[in-house]
Amino acid sequence: MAFTADYDKFRFSDDYAKAVAGKRVLITGSGKDHGIGQALALAAAANGAQVVGVHFHRSYRDGFDLVNALREHGHKAFALQADVTSSKDLWESRGYTIEQMGGKAPDLIICNSGLTEKGYRFGRALPEIEDESRAERRARVRQDFLDNLADSHRVLDTKIDGFVAMTHLWAGEAVYHKQPLQFIYISSMQAIEPGVAVPGYVIANWAVLRLPEVLRVNLGRAAESVSASCLMLPFIRTGMTEAYADNPKVFGRWQPRMLETHEAAQAVVQLLGQPSRQLDLGNFKLSVDGTAEDLQLTWSQVKLEVADETLSWSTAAPLRYTAS
Repeated sequence: MAFTADYDKFRFSDDYAKAVAGKRVLITGSGKDHGIGQALALAAAANGAQVVGVHFHRSYRDGFDLVNALREHGHKAFALQADVTSSKDLWESRGYTIEQMGGKAPDLIICNSGLTEKGYRFGRALPEIEDESRAERRARVRQDFLDNLADSHRVLDTKIDGFVAMTHLWAGEAVYHKQPLQFIYISSMQAIEPGVAVPGYVIANWAVLRLPEVLRVNLGRAAESVSASCLMLPFIRTGMTEAYADNPKVFGRWQPRMLETHEAAQAVVQLLGQPSRQLDLGNFKLSVDGTAEDLQLTWSQVKLEVADETLSWSTAAPLRYTAS
Protein backbone atom coordinates (compact mmCIF):
# COMPACT_ATOMS: atom_id res chain seq x y z
CA MET A 1 0.00 0.00 0.00
CA ALA A 2 1.42 3.38 -1.02
CA PHE A 3 -0.34 5.43 1.65
CA THR A 4 2.28 6.55 4.17
CA ALA A 5 0.77 9.67 5.77
CA ASP A 6 -0.02 9.86 9.49
CA TYR A 7 -3.76 10.55 9.44
CA ASP A 8 -3.90 11.88 12.99
CA LYS A 9 -1.56 14.76 12.11
CA PHE A 10 -4.24 16.16 9.81
CA ARG A 11 -6.96 16.36 12.44
CA PHE A 12 -7.00 19.94 13.67
CA SER A 13 -8.95 21.75 16.36
CA ASP A 14 -12.54 22.88 15.87
CA ASP A 15 -11.31 26.40 15.13
CA TYR A 16 -9.75 25.08 11.94
CA ALA A 17 -12.43 22.52 11.08
CA LYS A 18 -15.04 25.21 10.37
CA ALA A 19 -13.15 26.09 7.18
CA VAL A 20 -14.05 22.82 5.43
CA ALA A 21 -16.85 21.28 7.50
CA GLY A 22 -19.79 20.15 5.38
CA LYS A 23 -18.19 21.18 2.08
CA ARG A 24 -17.97 19.30 -1.19
CA VAL A 25 -14.27 19.51 -1.95
CA LEU A 26 -12.41 18.69 -5.16
CA ILE A 27 -8.61 18.84 -5.14
CA THR A 28 -6.66 18.44 -8.35
CA GLY A 29 -3.28 16.75 -8.23
CA SER A 30 -4.07 15.08 -4.91
CA GLY A 31 -3.22 11.48 -5.73
CA LYS A 32 0.54 11.48 -5.17
CA ASP A 33 1.59 9.98 -1.85
CA HIS A 34 3.33 12.46 0.45
CA GLY A 35 2.31 15.38 -1.75
CA ILE A 36 0.70 18.68 -0.82
CA GLY A 37 -2.48 17.70 -2.69
CA GLN A 38 -2.77 14.54 -0.62
CA ALA A 39 -2.22 16.59 2.53
CA LEU A 40 -5.02 18.99 1.61
CA ALA A 41 -7.36 16.07 0.86
CA LEU A 42 -6.55 14.52 4.23
CA ALA A 43 -7.05 17.84 6.01
CA ALA A 44 -10.41 18.39 4.31
CA ALA A 45 -11.74 14.92 5.12
CA ALA A 46 -10.35 14.73 8.66
CA ASN A 47 -11.92 18.09 9.52
CA GLY A 48 -15.45 17.42 8.40
CA ALA A 49 -15.78 17.83 4.63
CA GLN A 50 -18.97 16.23 3.33
CA VAL A 51 -17.17 14.57 0.43
CA VAL A 52 -13.65 14.80 -1.02
CA GLY A 53 -12.76 14.24 -4.67
CA VAL A 54 -9.21 12.93 -5.09
CA HIS A 55 -8.04 13.85 -8.58
CA PHE A 56 -4.99 12.41 -10.29
CA HIS A 57 -3.70 11.80 -13.78
CA ARG A 58 -0.92 9.21 -13.63
CA SER A 59 -0.62 8.55 -9.88
CA TYR A 60 -3.58 6.17 -9.88
CA ARG A 61 -2.15 3.66 -7.41
CA ASP A 62 -1.41 6.31 -4.78
CA GLY A 63 -4.74 7.98 -5.53
CA PHE A 64 -6.81 4.85 -4.94
CA ASP A 65 -4.83 4.11 -1.78
CA LEU A 66 -5.66 7.57 -0.45
CA VAL A 67 -9.36 7.14 -1.22
CA ASN A 68 -9.38 3.75 0.52
CA ALA A 69 -7.62 5.22 3.55
CA LEU A 70 -10.17 8.04 3.80
CA ARG A 71 -13.05 5.59 3.53
CA GLU A 72 -11.52 3.39 6.23
CA HIS A 73 -11.63 6.43 8.52
CA GLY A 74 -15.33 6.88 7.77
CA HIS A 75 -15.13 9.65 5.18
CA LYS A 76 -16.90 9.89 1.85
CA ALA A 77 -14.28 10.13 -0.89
CA PHE A 78 -13.96 9.20 -4.53
CA ALA A 79 -11.18 8.90 -7.10
CA LEU A 80 -11.19 11.00 -10.26
CA GLN A 81 -8.70 10.31 -13.04
CA ALA A 82 -8.37 13.02 -15.67
CA ASP A 83 -5.76 14.97 -17.61
CA VAL A 84 -6.38 18.61 -16.66
CA THR A 85 -4.86 19.73 -19.95
CA SER A 86 -7.45 17.69 -21.90
CA SER A 87 -10.78 19.42 -22.41
CA LYS A 88 -12.32 16.06 -23.33
CA ASP A 89 -11.15 14.46 -20.09
CA LEU A 90 -12.39 17.34 -17.96
CA TRP A 91 -15.79 17.55 -19.63
CA GLU A 92 -16.32 13.82 -19.21
CA SER A 93 -15.35 14.10 -15.51
CA ARG A 94 -18.06 16.70 -14.89
CA GLY A 95 -21.07 14.38 -14.67
CA TYR A 96 -19.21 11.78 -12.63
CA THR A 97 -18.07 14.39 -10.10
CA ILE A 98 -21.59 15.76 -9.66
CA GLU A 99 -22.95 12.23 -9.25
CA GLN A 100 -20.36 11.39 -6.60
CA MET A 101 -21.19 14.62 -4.76
CA GLY A 102 -24.86 13.77 -4.42
CA GLY A 103 -26.12 15.62 -7.47
CA LYS A 104 -24.37 18.89 -6.72
CA ALA A 105 -21.19 20.53 -8.00
CA PRO A 106 -18.20 21.18 -5.71
CA ASP A 107 -18.35 24.28 -3.53
CA LEU A 108 -14.59 24.31 -2.84
CA ILE A 109 -12.08 23.53 -5.58
CA ILE A 110 -8.36 23.55 -4.85
CA CYS A 111 -6.35 23.66 -8.08
CA ASN A 112 -3.07 22.03 -7.10
CA SER A 113 -1.95 20.17 -10.24
CA GLY A 114 1.60 20.94 -11.20
CA LEU A 115 4.92 19.56 -12.35
CA THR A 116 8.52 20.46 -11.67
CA GLU A 117 11.38 20.81 -14.13
CA LYS A 118 14.57 18.82 -14.27
CA GLY A 119 16.34 22.16 -14.15
CA TYR A 120 18.38 24.07 -16.68
CA ARG A 121 20.06 27.47 -16.88
CA PHE A 122 17.69 29.55 -18.94
CA GLY A 123 19.57 31.43 -21.66
CA ARG A 124 22.92 29.89 -20.72
CA ALA A 125 25.08 27.99 -23.21
CA LEU A 126 26.19 24.47 -22.36
CA PRO A 127 29.78 24.15 -21.16
CA GLU A 128 32.42 22.95 -23.59
CA ILE A 129 33.52 19.33 -23.61
CA GLU A 130 37.16 18.65 -24.27
CA ASP A 131 37.91 17.14 -27.68
CA GLU A 132 34.27 17.45 -28.77
CA SER A 133 33.90 18.32 -32.45
CA ARG A 134 31.88 21.34 -33.52
CA ALA A 135 29.34 19.04 -35.18
CA GLU A 136 28.92 17.00 -32.00
CA ARG A 137 28.55 20.16 -29.92
CA ARG A 138 25.85 21.50 -32.24
CA ALA A 139 23.97 18.20 -31.95
CA ARG A 140 24.29 18.14 -28.15
CA VAL A 141 23.20 21.77 -27.77
CA ARG A 142 20.23 21.21 -30.09
CA GLN A 143 19.03 18.15 -28.18
CA ASP A 144 19.46 19.90 -24.84
CA PHE A 145 17.49 22.88 -26.18
CA LEU A 146 14.61 20.68 -27.35
CA ASP A 147 14.51 18.60 -24.15
CA ASN A 148 14.54 21.63 -21.87
CA LEU A 149 11.78 23.43 -23.72
CA ALA A 150 9.65 20.29 -23.84
CA ASP A 151 10.06 20.02 -20.06
CA SER A 152 9.01 23.64 -19.58
CA HIS A 153 6.09 23.17 -21.97
CA ARG A 154 4.69 20.34 -19.83
CA VAL A 155 4.99 22.48 -16.70
CA LEU A 156 3.28 25.47 -18.34
CA ASP A 157 0.49 23.35 -19.82
CA THR A 158 -0.35 21.62 -16.56
CA LYS A 159 -0.40 24.75 -14.43
CA ILE A 160 -1.84 27.36 -16.79
CA ASP A 161 -4.04 25.36 -19.17
CA GLY A 162 -5.16 23.05 -16.38
CA PHE A 163 -6.18 25.84 -14.00
CA VAL A 164 -7.93 27.82 -16.74
CA ALA A 165 -9.87 24.75 -17.89
CA MET A 166 -10.96 23.77 -14.35
CA THR A 167 -12.04 27.35 -13.70
CA HIS A 168 -14.00 27.67 -16.93
CA LEU A 169 -15.80 24.36 -16.36
CA TRP A 170 -16.83 24.73 -12.73
CA ALA A 171 -17.40 28.48 -12.61
CA GLY A 172 -19.91 27.95 -15.41
CA GLU A 173 -21.70 25.33 -13.32
CA ALA A 174 -21.77 27.59 -10.27
CA VAL A 175 -23.17 30.56 -12.15
CA TYR A 176 -25.78 28.51 -14.01
CA HIS A 177 -27.06 26.75 -10.89
CA LYS A 178 -26.57 29.80 -8.64
CA GLN A 179 -24.44 27.78 -6.22
CA PRO A 180 -21.57 29.54 -4.39
CA LEU A 181 -18.11 28.29 -5.32
CA GLN A 182 -14.66 29.07 -3.96
CA PHE A 183 -11.50 28.49 -5.99
CA ILE A 184 -8.10 28.20 -4.33
CA TYR A 185 -5.14 28.21 -6.72
CA ILE A 186 -1.87 26.78 -5.42
CA SER A 187 1.08 28.85 -6.63
CA SER A 188 4.59 29.20 -5.24
CA MET A 189 6.66 31.91 -3.61
CA GLN A 190 9.04 31.49 -6.55
CA ALA A 191 6.42 33.30 -8.64
CA ILE A 192 7.58 36.54 -7.01
CA GLU A 193 11.05 35.43 -5.90
CA PRO A 194 12.34 33.43 -8.88
CA GLY A 195 14.83 30.65 -8.34
CA VAL A 196 17.35 29.57 -10.95
CA ALA A 197 17.00 26.66 -13.36
CA VAL A 198 13.18 26.46 -13.33
CA PRO A 199 11.92 29.11 -15.79
CA GLY A 200 8.73 27.29 -16.80
CA TYR A 201 7.80 26.67 -13.16
CA VAL A 202 8.31 30.32 -12.21
CA ILE A 203 6.39 31.67 -15.20
CA ALA A 204 3.51 29.24 -14.72
CA ASN A 205 3.12 30.14 -11.07
CA TRP A 206 3.30 33.86 -11.88
CA ALA A 207 0.54 33.50 -14.48
CA VAL A 208 -1.71 31.83 -11.92
CA LEU A 209 -1.63 34.98 -9.77
CA ARG A 210 -3.66 36.86 -12.40
CA LEU A 211 -6.36 34.23 -12.73
CA PRO A 212 -8.70 35.47 -9.93
CA GLU A 213 -8.90 38.97 -11.45
CA VAL A 214 -9.35 37.57 -14.97
CA LEU A 215 -12.23 35.45 -13.68
CA ARG A 216 -13.84 38.37 -11.87
CA VAL A 217 -13.71 40.62 -14.96
CA ASN A 218 -15.24 37.94 -17.18
CA LEU A 219 -18.02 36.98 -14.77
CA GLY A 220 -19.25 40.54 -14.50
CA ARG A 221 -22.46 40.72 -12.48
CA ALA A 222 -22.31 36.97 -11.87
CA ALA A 223 -19.04 37.37 -9.98
CA GLU A 224 -20.89 37.24 -6.67
CA SER A 225 -21.36 33.51 -7.22
CA VAL A 226 -17.66 32.71 -7.34
CA SER A 227 -14.65 33.74 -5.26
CA ALA A 228 -11.03 32.97 -6.10
CA SER A 229 -7.63 33.49 -4.53
CA CYS A 230 -4.03 32.30 -4.89
CA LEU A 231 -1.73 30.81 -2.28
CA MET A 232 2.04 31.16 -2.60
CA LEU A 233 3.52 28.30 -0.63
CA PRO A 234 7.14 27.92 0.53
CA PHE A 235 9.28 24.80 0.22
CA ILE A 236 7.42 21.73 1.48
CA ARG A 237 8.93 18.28 1.95
CA THR A 238 7.22 16.11 -0.66
CA GLY A 239 8.24 13.28 -2.93
CA MET A 240 9.44 15.85 -5.48
CA THR A 241 11.55 17.86 -3.02
CA GLU A 242 12.82 15.12 -0.72
CA ALA A 243 16.24 15.09 -2.41
CA TYR A 244 16.75 18.75 -1.45
CA ALA A 245 15.36 18.61 2.08
CA ASP A 246 18.80 18.71 3.70
CA ASN A 247 20.42 21.09 1.23
CA PRO A 248 20.09 24.68 2.55
CA LYS A 249 21.60 26.05 -0.67
CA VAL A 250 18.38 25.08 -2.43
CA PHE A 251 15.88 26.67 -0.06
CA GLY A 252 17.91 28.22 2.75
CA ARG A 253 17.53 31.80 1.54
CA TRP A 254 13.79 31.58 2.22
CA GLN A 255 13.25 29.41 5.31
CA PRO A 256 15.14 27.53 8.05
CA ARG A 257 13.79 24.13 7.01
CA MET A 258 11.25 22.59 4.69
CA LEU A 259 7.70 22.36 5.98
CA GLU A 260 6.11 18.98 6.50
CA THR A 261 2.92 18.42 4.52
CA HIS A 262 0.66 18.44 7.60
CA GLU A 263 2.15 21.79 8.68
CA ALA A 264 1.43 23.33 5.29
CA ALA A 265 -2.06 21.83 5.24
CA GLN A 266 -2.89 23.29 8.65
CA ALA A 267 -1.76 26.73 7.49
CA VAL A 268 -3.95 26.47 4.38
CA VAL A 269 -6.97 25.40 6.43
CA GLN A 270 -6.31 28.30 8.81
CA LEU A 271 -6.48 30.73 5.89
CA LEU A 272 -9.63 29.09 4.51
CA GLY A 273 -11.28 29.76 7.85
CA GLN A 274 -11.45 33.43 6.92
CA PRO A 275 -14.58 34.68 5.10
CA SER A 276 -14.39 33.80 1.41
CA ARG A 277 -15.18 37.38 0.39
CA GLN A 278 -12.27 38.55 2.50
CA LEU A 279 -10.00 36.20 0.57
CA ASP A 280 -11.52 36.93 -2.83
CA LEU A 281 -9.03 38.22 -5.45
CA GLY A 282 -6.19 37.99 -2.92
CA ASN A 283 -2.69 36.58 -3.37
CA PHE A 284 -1.55 35.18 -0.05
CA LYS A 285 2.00 34.19 0.83
CA LEU A 286 2.89 31.77 3.61
CA SER A 287 6.10 32.88 5.34
CA VAL A 288 8.30 30.62 7.46
CA ASP A 289 10.33 32.29 10.21
CA GLY A 290 12.12 31.27 13.37
CA THR A 291 14.46 28.30 13.62
CA ALA A 292 14.28 24.70 12.47
CA GLU A 293 13.25 23.74 16.02
CA ASP A 294 10.80 26.61 16.55
CA LEU A 295 9.00 27.61 13.35
CA GLN A 296 6.51 30.42 12.99
CA LEU A 297 4.12 30.39 10.03
CA THR A 298 2.35 33.60 9.10
CA TRP A 299 0.25 34.73 6.15
CA SER A 300 0.66 38.00 4.30
CA GLN A 301 -1.22 39.43 1.36
CA VAL A 302 0.86 40.25 -1.69
CA LYS A 303 -0.53 43.06 -3.85
CA LEU A 304 0.44 43.12 -7.50
CA GLU A 305 0.30 46.78 -8.41
CA VAL A 306 0.97 48.20 -11.86
CA ALA A 307 2.90 51.49 -11.88
CA ASP A 308 2.51 53.63 -15.00
CA GLU A 309 5.38 56.14 -15.18
CA THR A 310 5.59 58.73 -17.94
CA LEU A 311 8.82 58.77 -19.95
CA SER A 312 10.17 62.33 -20.16
CA TRP A 313 11.84 61.82 -23.54
CA SER A 314 8.53 60.67 -25.02
CA THR A 315 6.41 63.50 -23.62
CA ALA A 316 9.02 65.99 -24.80
CA ALA A 317 8.62 64.82 -28.38
CA PRO A 318 5.24 63.10 -28.76
CA LEU A 319 4.21 61.62 -32.08
CA ARG A 320 1.38 63.70 -33.58
CA TYR A 321 -1.06 62.81 -36.31
CA THR A 322 -3.70 65.12 -37.77
CA ALA A 323 -6.72 64.22 -39.80
CA SER A 324 -6.13 64.73 -43.50
